[in-house]
Amino acid sequence: MSEQRAVVRMWTGAVRTADRDVYVDYIERTGMAEYRSTPGNLDAWMLTRDRGDGTTEITTVSRWESLDSIKGFAGDDIERAVFYPEDDRYLVERDERVRHYEQRG
Repeated sequence: MSEQRAVVRMWTGAVRTADRDVYVDYIERTGMAEYRSTPGNLDAWMLTRDRGDGTTEITTVSRWESLDSIKGFAGDDIERAVFYPEDDRYLVERDERVRHYEQRG
């Protein structure tokens, strides 16, 4: 009997701490909602970390059944980050590429 391993997709950006709550709400309504409604998505969540310099790091984490299921969200280039219309307004740093990991435990 073999255990199916999920694929974890992670992206990180940063916003001004003053914009943190508005941006988190925005991402919940856009990217997180789209993650969760895509077939093959197992779950998704967002992490925040205030850096103490006036910026807050935002990391999105999602778990998927397979790399192929991620294509339903990201398109054929699954390593390319997906952005939304208001991201330019808030993001002061952003990863243009995402990271994928095989969940082992």
